[in-house]
Amino acid sequence: MLLHVPEVLSAAELAHSRQRLQDAPWADGRITAGHQSAQAKHNLQLPEDSAQAKELGALVLDALARNTTFFAGALPRHIFPPLFNCYRGGGSFGFHVDNAIRYDRRSVPAVPVRTDLSATLFLNEPDEYDGGDLVIEDTYGTHAVKLAAGDMILYPASSLHRVEPVTRGERLASFFWIQSLVRDEQQRRMLLELDVSIQGLTQADAPHADVLRLTGIYHNLLRAWSET
Repeated sequence: MLLHVPEVLSAAELAHSRQRLQDAPWADGRITAGHQSAQAKHNLQLPEDSAQAKELGALVLDALARNTTFFAGALPRHIFPPLFNCYRGGGSFGFHVDNAIRYDRRSVPAVPVRTDLSATLFLNEPDEYDGGDLVIEDTYGTHAVKLAAGDMILYPASSLHRVEPVTRGERLASFFWIQSLVRDEQQRRMLLELDVSIQGLTQADAPHADVLRLTGIYHNLLRAWSET
């Protein structure tokens, strides 16, 4: 399931992020790539321990905490600390699959995070650069994604995906992974559709008994399927 989450960051948060990234200590993006991915990865990335990465990562996490669409779609159990990358001058990332496990080193010992979902949060507008599409392959075909600044795409970390070469300007983004309370993608999809239906019925002033019945089904399914 691909989920477009609009306006994760406000205009003020985007402006602050862009300002902080202007003098960022960009490094070779292969610092967080596995052996296979490193052969296909050609971009720049903020070191995880840099001041900018820590500050902006906290900003992104705060924004996610107040975003109901993200929570409904991801049902997050653990969010890997957001990372930041930059593509310019032909930079690209060939087809790859994300590592199944990442280690969150904010804790000692480091906490293993199963990467159920991948996220890309776009930090600049699509007309500021050429190329840079995130191309995702899943059972429904091939999808090219290039969103407005502040918008985010969620997609299965198990999917084959790539970033097209950036031939003009630069593409700035935050990326990270989520371990969901619900491991199975189809179950997460059904829960999201049920949640959206409940919200729609609530807004349409549907009979309370009907909304209550569906709400009960939602929570009982979540109780049955979730891992805590």
